[in-house]
Amino acid sequence: MTVNWDVDPVLVNIPLPVGGDLPIRYYSLSWLAAILIGWWYFIRFVKREGLPPKVSDSIFFYGFFSTIIGARLGHCFFYERAYYLAHPLEIFGIGSGGLSGLASHGAAIGLLIGLWLFSRKNRLPYIWSLDRIMLCVGIGGACVRIGNLMNSEIFGTATDLPWGFLFIRSREWQQLYAPLACHPTQIYEALCYLATYFVLLWLYYKRDAARRRPGLMFGVGLLGVFFTRFLIESIKNVQEAFELEMTLNMGQRLSIPFIVLGIVIVVWSLRKKPCVQ
Repeated sequence: MTVNWDVDPVLVNIPLPVGGDLPIRYYSLSWLAAILIGWWYFIRFVKREGLPPKVSDSIFFYGFFSTIIGARLGHCFFYERAYYLAHPLEIFGIGSGGLSGLASHGAAIGLLIGLWLFSRKNRLPYIWSLDRIMLCVGIGGACVRIGNLMNSEIFGTATDLPWGFLFIRSREWQQLYAPLACHPTQIYEALCYLATYFVLLWLYYKRDAARRRPGLMFGVGLLGVFFTRFLIESIKNVQEAFELEMTLNMGQRLSIPFIVLGIVIVVWSLRKKPCVQ
């Protein structure tokens, strides 16, 4: 009762007039969906809270570039630092034929920086931006993990559970696990991120927590995303060989600061007197 996962990661190839094809990959579309959904939500936030429309326009610029740059740099320096320090031009695909590798922890750090710049430009409290972006991160993170599933990458260790996946197109699976099924950790993470998203949706629209308790949504979002990530990493196949010698792998180590920050922010928010709206 295993799942034979043999999905082509390329949705469609578009013929180019100069020869060759342009592959449209599910993974690229998942990142695009995550960014567009976040932009759409910010448009809703701006309208609901009576802010100038230019606020939602600028979030696309700051959010898009900070997320992508942070995700790429995160992969290069968290997982393959020695290689990219020796080949710095390849960080952004120069001389390597394109980009390969994005890290969600790097995306988180990049987004934190981008939101700080966005908040300064629009003269908004930083915590205002952080609270609202976490709702977008929940649904966006689920999109990206589905993209990983379509790529047959970042899966878990072997399992005899009935929902285990055979990642037929993965060379890593063929070398390490075939014919055993593996945990579809992409789905586990996507479901956890969706659960976090729905909790934050309830806090924003039903409890009005973003206005009454600044910081609460940000803290809850950090815990929902990174605590579940920390747990799931324990059954996830490592991304790089050097992680095999670690008690906690790189994903777990990088999650700990975000978990601690989430706890601190939640306690700080709940101890403050609620804002009167």
